[in-house]
Amino acid sequence: MKFGKEFVSQMVPEWQEAYMNYNSLKSILKQMSKFKDQNESIAPMASTPKGSLKRKLTLYRAFSGLNGKHRESPRKSEDEVILVRAAEEGNEDSESERLYKTMFVQHCEDGVERHVEFFKNLDFEFNKVNVFYKKMVKEVVEEAEELSKQMNFLIGFRIKVDKVKFSNLATNGNSSSTFIMDHVNYDKHDHSHLHMNVIHEVEMRNESHFNHEDGNNEVQTNSRTSIESFRPASLEILDHVKINVTTPDIKGILLSSKSGQTFTKKELRKAEEQLSNALKEFYHKLRLLKRYSFLNLLAFSKILKKYDKVNSRNASKDYLKMVDNSYVGSSDEVNRLMERVEHAFIKHFANGNHRKGMSTLRPTAKRERHRITFLLGLFTGCSIALIVALVILIHAREILYSEGRTKYMENIFPLYSLFGYIVLHMIIYSANVYFWRLCKINYSFIFGFKEGTELNYREVFLLSSGLAVLSLAAVLSNLDMEMDQRTKSFSAFTELVPLGLVIVVLVITFCPFNIIYKSSRFFLIKCAFHCICAPFYKVNLPDNFLADQLTSQVQALRSLEFYVCYYFWGNFKTRSNKCLENDIYKSFYVIVAIIPFWIRFLQCIRRLLLEERNIMHGLNGLKYISTIIALAMRTTNEFHKGMVWTILAATFSSIATIVNTYWDIVIDWGLLRKNSRNPWLRDKLSIPNKSVYFGAMVLNVILRLAWMQSVLGIREAPFLHRTALTALVASLEILRRGIWNFFRLENEHLNNVGMYRAFKSVPLPFNYQDDEENTDT
Repeated sequence: MKFGKEFVSQMVPEWQEAYMNYNSLKSILKQMSKFKDQNESIAPMASTPKGSLKRKLTLYRAFSGLNGKHRESPRKSEDEVILVRAAEEGNEDSESERLYKTMFVQHCEDGVERHVEFFKNLDFEFNKVNVFYKKMVKEVVEEAEELSKQMNFLIGFRIKVDKVKFSNLATNGNSSSTFIMDHVNYDKHDHSHLHMNVIHEVEMRNESHFNHEDGNNEVQTNSRTSIESFRPASLEILDHVKINVTTPDIKGILLSSKSGQTFTKKELRKAEEQLSNALKEFYHKLRLLKRYSFLNLLAFSKILKKYDKVNSRNASKDYLKMVDNSYVGSSDEVNRLMERVEHAFIKHFANGNHRKGMSTLRPTAKRERHRITFLLGLFTGCSIALIVALVILIHAREILYSEGRTKYMENIFPLYSLFGYIVLHMIIYSANVYFWRLCKINYSFIFGFKEGTELNYREVFLLSSGLAVLSLAAVLSNLDMEMDQRTKSFSAFTELVPLGLVIVVLVITFCPFNIIYKSSRFFLIKCAFHCICAPFYKVNLPDNFLADQLTSQVQALRSLEFYVCYYFWGNFKTRSNKCLENDIYKSFYVIVAIIPFWIRFLQCIRRLLLEERNIMHGLNGLKYISTIIALAMRTTNEFHKGMVWTILAATFSSIATIVNTYWDIVIDWGLLRKNSRNPWLRDKLSIPNKSVYFGAMVLNVILRLAWMQSVLGIREAPFLHRTALTALVASLEILRRGIWNFFRLENEHLNNVGMYRAFKSVPLPFNYQDDEENTDT
């Protein structure tokens, strides 16, 4: 793979604009090369004496506005082609930045404009990289300071929970824990002393070890030496600390940890878990920063060597020397921070096990397995074969013209359609994952998947094809249209196949063993639980996203309701039920459809009142209320025929369609921006072909109008039963949701890119409050 493609593939997606624009510089070099080839083909250039290119410093050409104040700088060698100088720019209100500018020592007679353009762009790209890197390092150093305080609090908390007593350690030498502070100077360029105190806890499992009757003099001597060299930890730090205990209530509880209150092991475990996650995320940030620095330095080296090769000059040596001496080239803060975090994590969260600690901090990259590809091909082939067999059996038995066709469509088809909805949704999601990766949309970060646990499109498609094989096999085993004339009933075993299939899927989903992507299954269960318990949990994007998916699975939820009615109150042996004649079933028919929209409404209300307090969430909640009313009206119109109900259903459905369509396109997708660089779209696009966005908007509107089928009274179509038409309309809604998924995450990703947000915020376990601050407030 060429370096340009490798460079792009290794970028942090959210920092893409902060990387060196390698392709633009490469295109300038291509123009130089073409210009040189054209000149050589027209008239070969005469050899120029070496000394004729020399110029006095007063005739040096400044590429980036460099003037005569640097003229006193002598040339280092006869081969020197460029000079690079640093100029401080800034004002009193902001910290001055060191910007590098290039000038020519040796004049280039041909294609001067292109050389000027190349180095001007090169300086711009380098200054951009250098400033961004310095800014990010400053942020991580500040974060390291906060994490150091959190570690101090955690160690004190551990001692408090274990009820270890400290008294006059310097005199009697009794100690169960001492703290070693490693002070690290971070910013040597700014000569500021920023420190991260990485605390090493020396735990003695037996407190009475030092006071044993036989007394080990050597141990006591070592202990006294350690105590004299380092100061013991003071538990007074806990007098100013509050513990953040996240509980499933509306806001979470803050338990004061002052001297008059107790410290529990449960709180300690929660604090350790939160701080461990914070350190892992911080270490991940440091790794990305290190990779950012390495890739950009390598890119500058590559592009300058290409420049030398194209122009037969020696400019790379001086420029790369400047790069090496710059902040991004010489700063070692990130490496030292990584070492400190590794040491602290291994000591305090891996019990000193280096391999375990490093495997947690640096999870291995997920590898593509041949077994997945093989099973994917096997299940896909089996699914296609089962579909072909199903079509042949239907045609051979003339099932479409059978007398039992109506009973089958009214009783059995709704049971199996549940799996059809799920399989279709999973297939579309696998397509979403494929296109997200193709467009470099960082979906794993947006959803908050743990590194190495996210499912790629092959694995999602494998699961969907596996479920499709089970479902199609079940359909083939239960394809009888006529009951046994002797018993006047169908076989109980075959009629229970759909129920058995549901039980199998539920068992696999909730299986506690580490099989069939346990981490992903439990992540899904966790998000579903948060949706069910809304608004008692903080609304994260995965919970929000899953609730939106459920709003497109209304018919699947109604199929689950039909399972309960059919197998508990119907007669499945004779394929008969009276569900639609039951008022309770009708009521739940409406309630079940409303539940997903009600969940989204509660999530919007929580975000409005407790979290972000943005009025847009209130408007979004009103949008879901309009949808709930429209859905209730349409369902009521199905049960109670009449002009009044039809008019109400059409009116509220039209209002809901307009509101939802506007919200989808303008708010969720971020499109229809009149003054953007891409008219009626948005400034940044992941797909170069703009017609895709316009096509998606039109398709969204068309699929949104599927509700007209029920309002207009279209119950059946040629060769389609009522239940089959309902399934078709539900499938169109799932397809619309799949299209919405791609553009929704694209917009979220581009918002992260605009703010260079490549890391998730991890809550810290402790809040520090000074007494003076409390008295002032």
